[in-house]
Amino acid sequence: MPERDDRSFHYSVTCATDAPAVVACLRALCQHSENGSAYPQIGWGGTGLDAWVDAGRRITLRFTSPFYRQDFEHTALRLLPEGAWNVVSRSDDDPASRQR
Repeated sequence: MPERDDRSFHYSVTCATDAPAVVACLRALCQHSENGSAYPQIGWGGTGLDAWVDAGRRITLRFTSPFYRQDFEHTALRLLPEGAWNVVSRSDDDPASRQR
């Protein structure tokens, strides 16, 4: 199995939502969009419900390429109801940190 490299997940998008169920959906869509990685769960690491509340009902998801981030945003816009979530910010230099 390939070596795990959390820092390669450095294209981020921060999303805001008031619904815990939408947090779960965004996490799942992050993993779905990051389909080229051996460890797609790195992208949504640190986005549990406690962290979401602590961050002001926001989560930051990370991807290994801007293409995967864009795919995530397009898929989430297509599948989730309008107004259920929104993009707060994006960064191309926001690497994931190891959660375990």
